[in-house]
Amino acid sequence: MKKVIRILDRLEDIVLVSMFGAMVGIIFIQVIMRYVFNNSLSWSEELGKFLFVWISWLGISIGARRKEHIAITLFTDRLPPSVRRAAEVVSEIVVIGICVVTAYHGATLVSSQATTRYAGIRISISWGYLSVVVGCCLMTLRGILAILEVLRNGAPANQTPAKKEH
Repeated sequence: MKKVIRILDRLEDIVLVSMFGAMVGIIFIQVIMRYVFNNSLSWSEELGKFLFVWISWLGISIGARRKEHIAITLFTDRLPPSVRRAAEVVSEIVVIGICVVTAYHGATLVSSQATTRYAGIRISISWGYLSVVVGCCLMTLRGILAILEVLRNGAPANQTPAKKEH
């Protein structure tokens, strides 16, 4: 299981960095075309936006993996460890619920927009909405893994325990 998760982690990183590099390159070429050659590419802005949407939705999974999402821990930090773990599990369950509902509605959009195409890049709009489904499914997986980590070890993965003062 850990090997599969490591492969997924690596694949996410590669895809995200590749998409980001492509987006930056496409936008750079568009700027050069517009301001140096006084001629715009008809598809570059739309493809840049498309890649940005995918980067954003894939990024939520990577943020969850690295424990980099915003969390307000003012109250939970003061709770006893067992109650804190329970609060973390409940929090992850809420996030999973939101992701499942969002993925469901995203899948509805994917199927309903299958015949509609982007004007510039000439691909189905469904491919853009698919990013919502993929991002939410990956986030759901990350939430399940976080719950298992809390139940197994008593602390979330990638979270260092608080230092004790002597």
